[in-house]
Amino acid sequence: MKHFCEYACVYLYIIGAALIVTGFPAETAAQTSPSGEKQAMETDRADRAYTLEAVITGYTGIGGEIDGIRNPTLQARKGETVRITIVNGETLTHDIALEGMDVQSESIIEEGASTSVTFVAESGDTYYCSIPGHRAAGMEGRFEIISASTGETVAEGIIPQKDGQPVNLDFEYASLEGWSAEGGAFTGQPVSDRSSELYEEDMDVDPSGQFYVSSGGTKKAQATGTLTSPAFEVTHPWAAFKVSGGALKETRVEIVAAETDTTIFEITGNDHQRLRPVVVDLRGHRGQQIYIRLIDKETGVSQIPYIEDNGWAHISFDDFRFYPERPRFRDELSPEDIVILPPRDIIENAGLSGEEAVKEMELPDPFSVTLAASEPDVVRPIAFTLDHRGRLWVAEAHTYPERAPEGEGKDRILIFEDTSGDGKLDSRKVFIEGLNLVSGLEVGHGGVWVGAAPNLLYIPIDESGDSPAGEPEVLLNGWGYQDTHETLNSFRWGPDGWLYGVQGVFTQSNVGKPGTPDDQRQKINAGVWRYHPTRHEFEVYARGTSNPWGLDFNAYGHPFITACVIPHLFHVIQGARYRRQAGDHQNPHTYDDIKTIADHVHWVGDQGPHAGNHRSGSAGGGHAHAGAMFYLGADHWPQEFRSTLFMNNIHGFRVNADKIEREGSGYSASHGKDFLKTHDSWSQWLDFRYSPGGSVWAIDWYDKNQCHSPNPDVHNKTLGRIYNIRHAEDEHVRVNLKEKSSLELVEYQRHTNEWYVRHARRILHERGPDERVHEALRKMLRGAPDITRKLRALWTLHVTEGLSDQEYIDLLDHENEYLRSWALQLLGEDNDIPERALKKIARMAREEDSALVRLYIASALQRIAPAQRWSIVEGLYGHSEDADDHNLPLMIWYGTEPLVTRDMERAAEMAMNTELPGILTFTIRRIGAIGTPEARKLLKEVEGQLEQKPQSDRYDQARRELETIFGQAD
Repeated sequence: MKHFCEYACVYLYIIGAALIVTGFPAETAAQTSPSGEKQAMETDRADRAYTLEAVITGYTGIGGEIDGIRNPTLQARKGETVRITIVNGETLTHDIALEGMDVQSESIIEEGASTSVTFVAESGDTYYCSIPGHRAAGMEGRFEIISASTGETVAEGIIPQKDGQPVNLDFEYASLEGWSAEGGAFTGQPVSDRSSELYEEDMDVDPSGQFYVSSGGTKKAQATGTLTSPAFEVTHPWAAFKVSGGALKETRVEIVAAETDTTIFEITGNDHQRLRPVVVDLRGHRGQQIYIRLIDKETGVSQIPYIEDNGWAHISFDDFRFYPERPRFRDELSPEDIVILPPRDIIENAGLSGEEAVKEMELPDPFSVTLAASEPDVVRPIAFTLDHRGRLWVAEAHTYPERAPEGEGKDRILIFEDTSGDGKLDSRKVFIEGLNLVSGLEVGHGGVWVGAAPNLLYIPIDESGDSPAGEPEVLLNGWGYQDTHETLNSFRWGPDGWLYGVQGVFTQSNVGKPGTPDDQRQKINAGVWRYHPTRHEFEVYARGTSNPWGLDFNAYGHPFITACVIPHLFHVIQGARYRRQAGDHQNPHTYDDIKTIADHVHWVGDQGPHAGNHRSGSAGGGHAHAGAMFYLGADHWPQEFRSTLFMNNIHGFRVNADKIEREGSGYSASHGKDFLKTHDSWSQWLDFRYSPGGSVWAIDWYDKNQCHSPNPDVHNKTLGRIYNIRHAEDEHVRVNLKEKSSLELVEYQRHTNEWYVRHARRILHERGPDERVHEALRKMLRGAPDITRKLRALWTLHVTEGLSDQEYIDLLDHENEYLRSWALQLLGEDNDIPERALKKIARMAREEDSALVRLYIASALQRIAPAQRWSIVEGLYGHSEDADDHNLPLMIWYGTEPLVTRDMERAAEMAMNTELPGILTFTIRRIGAIGTPEARKLLKEVEGQLEQKPQSDRYDQARRELETIFGQAD
């Protein structure tokens, strides 16, 4: 069957019913054994063979009675050998697997490539695409066991009458008698099914008789026009007709009420030539006059030289009839099953050289891009950072997507430097080779910190600064790599001195120091983690999201992460639990989680994020993001960039720029104008860092395949790019901050470029306590006019151990909410808040007027012994103004939940008296989960109290929760 390229139009993928096809000989097929190893099944013949076209929105049947049906139900008798072949309909990674049988094909990526599975039918099952996210996008269907061939029973339809004569709606008299045409699309109609004038000879149109009408078929799709039937009376409650042609808004069939000229039903084709039945409910229109209108306003002519004309820009129609009862057709099309997608984005370039790629990039004045390095000097750059000299440390991931056998890793770390100031990295050194599955990188505290699952490594740097001073040391192990593109990544030094990173949802980690028993390790399977470089402590900072691959801190030290598949942006709060792409929260009593701060997504359509791939340019490009950067560099860059989070959009081939604003206890994010477009479908920028001179470095994985696949053969192994983005006023700066005195480093805390601020703070952390440093920082903390400079002084005092507990406690009374909140977090860092501080925090919980500070109090609850939380919780419960806050009700619940099992009665009483949403319902649910007679008795008492309460959302939800609990118990 001939396939036509997409052109600027709306495509519709149709969900159809299922039919059986006869078997054809089968050859070798790929299969996955229970152990997970790919095997080959040899078979000379299959009893039933199916062929499906694979695209991100679903599998479409090819040939036989499943032809053109999306995700058809495939059927076989028990014991039959079945072969399912998929043909890739696009350049994207796909496969096919059967869930219950543990059968899986090889992955394919190129358009037109094919693969298959062969198996013996034993039971019903689900076939699907195993590539992450593709099943949710619609690549899923049923396989059924049948005892005999299924058939359809449809009563013979009734041809409508007008003035006692049949209306010409099946065209079997080879004329358009009674119909009126406009435009040239329906000239020479109707057409015989024996004619090859409109369709290729191998295209089966399948009209009801010999004749049907078409506005041009695939051969003459350029013509446009309308064809309108005479009006006739609706004499029966149901009707059906056949339709095929383009899945376009402007190629459709309309049923129109003649008296009002209003459309009462419409449907398009489904990008297929085969005419399929459509059922129309006319029960509300009996006795009325209607007419049929065929519309074709699509020429299908492409304005882009490399995009073919769209042959589906037509509509075909046949055989309208009435029915006394609803007819049932196995291959019926229904408007409710139609998925509407926007046109495919036009990306002009692919597979360019580095020099060519730069020429195609689009960004605003006065910015420019320079190719700093490219293959073969850099290949598969997966992570990078800048050191205190402004040099780039770049990790190359040659081993991905598989972890190599021990000792056979091929990953390496390179050091690049621009020595001439032209934006090109003319100095290149190899720091280390032989690493395995590297995914994260940061430099500091005398070494390189490397994420290489299952390990977090530390590699000491010698005095030259260019070579290792010893072998890599395993600091932590237990990092999972079940999904090798969701391993530990996005390393950043936090303002508090910890090393922060993230990990994805489909990788199961149980992290601890080498030799730590499993039950003493910390589990993480999506979230943000941190590691202290001198105390060597590890903790999970926040849980949830999907596959985050970008993390940065704003000017106030608040972390943000970018994610994929689910809504893309989160403000990260210590102890928070965020929306997950999949799976349950590790604490089963979470009950609800915090959602994105973004008021938008970067993909379009209502069929899930993956269905919007390569079609979402109007919204920002797509669901997959990598990298995160608040531009806090040179002050001649636009000031609004300091509150803008930049992230690369993988499927949009561009840099998104979301605007971040304070809202309530946290932030909201709106979509800003995209900062840069590469116009190159192989472009895959992964991260950004700003330099001491103000320019921004960016790494580009550069690969034809945008989606992870465990099959190493679908990924390019020879490409990679580094770019330098410059403002016209950026300058080349060569500096070595380690040559500066400690007091000079203190002064760098006032710098407008945070590159200096962050590196100077880290070096002071490395040097340790210094009273002269502390004195200078205290002076800055007291006297700096800007709150960000005060915060920098506070953070640097903290990492250099310059503040006592009492000084933190005193800061809880500071006039500025940012300082009060940060004093709270730093005071609780070691999970040992002094008793005198707890009393003040309890008072603050009652009296604090800043939602931000109340958020930090709620966050601190999880770092306070449960017995000491009650008065703090009670104070937070009293703030009804937080009822609509994005974070506070849930953060308070996360800190309160452990109290319920310690004193059910007290928890229930407090929950009854707070107006914060969810608290009462969650408390009831948590008591119900205890499951003891005492818990049930208490819930009965709560039920009685609720009978005295007025109707409200809060109380009504609690009543429904009790009904559920008592119903389950009974």
